[in-house]
Amino acid sequence: MTGGAVGPQAQPARDGATAGPPASGSACAAPGAASMRLACALLAAALCAGAAMPARAQSLPPGVRIGMEADRLPVVVPDLTRVARPARLSGGLVGVWRGDAVDLAGQRFEPTFFVAGGQLRRVEYAAVTTAADDHGAAAFAALLDWGRRAWGGERLARDTGGLQTSEMASWTVGDDLDVYLQLAQAPRQASVRLVYKLRQVKDASEL
Repeated sequence: MTGGAVGPQAQPARDGATAGPPASGSACAAPGAASMRLACALLAAALCAGAAMPARAQSLPPGVRIGMEADRLPVVVPDLTRVARPARLSGGLVGVWRGDAVDLAGQRFEPTFFVAGGQLRRVEYAAVTTAADDHGAAAFAALLDWGRRAWGGERLARDTGGLQTSEMASWTVGDDLDVYLQLAQAPRQASVRLVYKLRQVKDASEL
């Protein structure tokens, strides 16, 4: 659901796309070519770092944890902006803070941080598009591929009724975190959301 920053048109690395060891007989392996070996090592490291960057970009910002004390959030992420008219969701969730947007597959995703009961309980990356020809499909596909590599196979649900269609992939992460990715498409507008939220577990008396 980030170190928060990623370059324009970022795409998750494809399987097998990371740099491997240099081929036998290449300049990197040439005996005595110390400077060439160093240059090749630095290039391989840069390629590996570039491949990993999109995965960090869709993750929570460094130091941010669902369930952390809400008062700590502006300290951990100092560039947050307080939302003038915050969204309110069920369970007392209030979208108090907004972070810098990140680019993915041609879409601008804005993160909103929701708090309740003095805790950070939800982080939502959302993008709305009316101009993209694919109606958010590329961004959804890129995030879905990243989610599969991060957490394994997803639970997938589709709703094709009415004028709007919706597709949602979800994952259970650890003991207290749910993550879901949603693409909602209408004739003139589409939205893509990546949501991290604290799992709400009901006790037997509430069932």
